[in-house]
Amino acid sequence: MPLHRRLPKRGFTNIHRIEYECVNLSDILNNKKLDLKEVINPEVLVKAGLIRKARPLKILGDGDLNQPLKIEATKFTASAEKKITEAGGSAVTIQKK
Repeated sequence: MPLHRRLPKRGFTNIHRIEYECVNLSDILNNKKLDLKEVINPEVLVKAGLIRKARPLKILGDGDLNQPLKIEATKFTASAEKKITEAGGSAVTIQKK
């Protein structure tokens, strides 16, 4: 049996993969360290302890939003963007670093 057939097969690792830090709207609302009247961006979320690094940020739409928020993130899910705009806030897409 040839060597390449005897060795176990391994999976594929995409070297161009972008890893996002994901945060739910409910986590933003329930965090006591955040000032919800200010602009919420990755640097603010690192200081509040919701994410570890200021990597590209994706906002997920889990939770009910009852007040307007100004959020800057790399990506938004469709439900998160809809909830933010319906509450009177703004969802601003920033460029990846």
